[in-house]
Amino acid sequence: MYAITIPEPGGPEALVWDEVPDPVPAEGEVLVEVVASAVNRADLLQRQGFYNPPPGASPYPGLECSGRIVEIGPGVSGWAVGDEVCGLLAGGGYAEKVAVPAGQLLPVPAGLDVRQAAALPEVTCTVWSNVFMVSHLRPGETLLVHGGSSGIGTMAIQLAKAVGAKVAVTAGSKEKLDFCAELGADILINYREQDFVEEIKQATDGSGADVILDNMGAKYLDPNVRTLAVNGRLAIIGMQGGIKAELNIATLLNKRAAISATSLRARPLGEKAAIVAAVREHVWPLIDSGHVRPIIDRELPMSDAAAAHRILEESGHIGKVLLVAP
Repeated sequence: MYAITIPEPGGPEALVWDEVPDPVPAEGEVLVEVVASAVNRADLLQRQGFYNPPPGASPYPGLECSGRIVEIGPGVSGWAVGDEVCGLLAGGGYAEKVAVPAGQLLPVPAGLDVRQAAALPEVTCTVWSNVFMVSHLRPGETLLVHGGSSGIGTMAIQLAKAVGAKVAVTAGSKEKLDFCAELGADILINYREQDFVEEIKQATDGSGADVILDNMGAKYLDPNVRTLAVNGRLAIIGMQGGIKAELNIATLLNKRAAISATSLRARPLGEKAAIVAAVREHVWPLIDSGHVRPIIDRELPMSDAAAAHRILEESGHIGKVLLVAP
């Protein structure tokens, strides 16, 4: 088969479409013929040599895919050759075939084609696990989403609105904020021009955000804590703004607040399977009914992954960028 390889870490040009051995499904896995994958910021870090796959995972980038099952490995039940699926991966999505643990598979939702489903696994699992399973967002509460127009952000807006929460977002342009508003966002903050701490205080009559989904890390740690409501929950899922920051413990104590930090890729198979099962139970019905949908900015040939990485680095996209296999 062909896959995107990274012979040496570097810029987008480091991504090479090359012939590699076909994967073989191990115990508990199925082999999926990939129709599409999607680009995540973790892929950019892997390309640069900063985020290696966990032991035993595929060396190729790609943390999600969609396609059709072409082989069932030992010990797998409930799936059949020919099933159209999408899946959460520890790597290997930028390829013509990938072996996927059965517990990380999801059926293609009703109303979507198999290609569109590639935009779903990473964002739905990230949002549901952090905003709902860890941070327990409830109806009537306020969720602040940094990067509201990203793949994660557009999914977080829709799921939070679906459960009856109020949603605030930050983004860097009017176009992106307008799109967030179309998805249901209630409070729109241009981080280039406005102080999100003050904007959230004004919009919530001084109470703050009950849950914050943060992709920035260090740069936003202090302002995020100041933005939290009493009993607020900060969920950190990225480090685009650095990895080290000072924390005012007194502020955290006074607010009786909690901070969590998670990633999906290196979790044990059982934990991933539990998240995927929760997503299938709670999120898939919303997608099947059309209340929630994947937001796709554009599609590119998988062999042109370098161009897709440049698009993410420029941050002009809204939603997900897909890579379509030959």
